[in-house]
Amino acid sequence: MAYLYLEHDGRVYTVRRGGQLTLPREDEEVPVSYQVCYRLPWGEEGVAFAIPRLKEHPRDWISKDEVPRREDASPILREAVHRSLPRAVAEGVIEEGGKMLLVKATRGLTKGLWSLPGGFLAFGEAPEAAVRREVEEELGAPCRVGELLGVRAKVGVHTGLHWLMFFYRVALLGEPRPDPDEIAEVRWFQMKEAADRLCDETMAAFLRSLAR
Repeated sequence: MAYLYLEHDGRVYTVRRGGQLTLPREDEEVPVSYQVCYRLPWGEEGVAFAIPRLKEHPRDWISKDEVPRREDASPILREAVHRSLPRAVAEGVIEEGGKMLLVKATRGLTKGLWSLPGGFLAFGEAPEAAVRREVEEELGAPCRVGELLGVRAKVGVHTGLHWLMFFYRVALLGEPRPDPDEIAEVRWFQMKEAADRLCDETMAAFLRSLAR
């Protein structure tokens, strides 16, 4: 039976089991009604991420920020709290003459797959600074960051992570000289083909929306 992750205003409902603070299981009685939004592949049994229906702030629930400091927190509680934190990435939309530039990664989550140039925001970094840094690192060319074209959110099918994706228009100020440690190949595609080639459907849907 899957574990149940109930969070509201940064507080998580927990139970005591075997001397540890942990998550309840779905077949256990809990003091609130809830709606399961996602079933995620965390831990051996998985975790059902649910939104509780509450009339007031759950002051007696533990703050998720306290969990890493708690010696009595169970591994599944630690993992669920860690994985529930959104991941933020910034992506560069580089268009020239009706064609879109895509990159094929050498490593990481998109290894061997076509993607937009970009990547994770560093701690404290603004998304426009992140996309500039990532594009210049990956393509080996200076760039100019333009307008914010849009923001999208998704829960990854394979990772079960919550992603926030910032899409910026970017202009290259030189010829791409990709870093082989990060990028195996760079190629220009017609817009429709670029969307079809992308490994991520959220990215692909965003490109298709730009082409309308």
